[in-house]
Amino acid sequence: MSDLSAFPITKRWPAKHPELLQLYSLPTPNGVKVSIMLEEIGLPYEVHLVDFGKDDQKTPEFLSLNPNGKIPAMLDPNGPGGRPLPLFESGAILQYLAEKTGKLLPQDAARRYLTIQWVHFQMGGIGPMFGQVGFFHKFAGKDFEDKRPRDRYVAEARRLLGVMEAHLSGRQWFMDNDYTIADISMLGWVRNLIGFYGAGDLVEFSQFKSVGAWLERGLARPAVQRGLNIPARP
Repeated sequence: MSDLSAFPITKRWPAKHPELLQLYSLPTPNGVKVSIMLEEIGLPYEVHLVDFGKDDQKTPEFLSLNPNGKIPAMLDPNGPGGRPLPLFESGAILQYLAEKTGKLLPQDAARRYLTIQWVHFQMGGIGPMFGQVGFFHKFAGKDFEDKRPRDRYVAEARRLLGVMEAHLSGRQWFMDNDYTIADISMLGWVRNLIGFYGAGDLVEFSQFKSVGAWLERGLARPAVQRGLNIPARP
């Protein structure tokens, strides 16, 4: 049996199955990337809910795994060389899991890097900008009298959707016919933008037909449906 006792996070979230990959998460757009990935590749894992309502992400135990205090984070007892590997940042975790299992990341070097570039596109653009739209449209920012900050992020969200639209035109997935970690990285964010954030009309989502069709295809996948609710909110 794997020994994870050296990792303080296991004191707050004990591992019932320490031989399995340990996922610390919440069903946010970033959190569901990893649960969707794990469901897609069929790698057994144990999940632990990090409750933001209780400030779990600020506890010393969680910060020992991710000093940035964000989800998701994971602990793989069977990391490189057979040693446990703690890892945070959703994009890094997606790439690690893809390389660990040989799934959802092309083996061809050129296509591999083309896939990774779209993951970075999500991390550097889609996530931060869509998140700001959510803040200024749904959360505390909606009460700001000055709408210029909101409009700035709405305009950038539209621009990013336009980039996605142009690339997805005539394609099933971001890498043509290959469903990859690039798609997984973005599905939760686009879903949140028009669903949880309720910003579909604000960003004129209906005009992005190819993005809409891609989102529908992605959300129809059984593994995506399972991963979107892992772990369930309290």
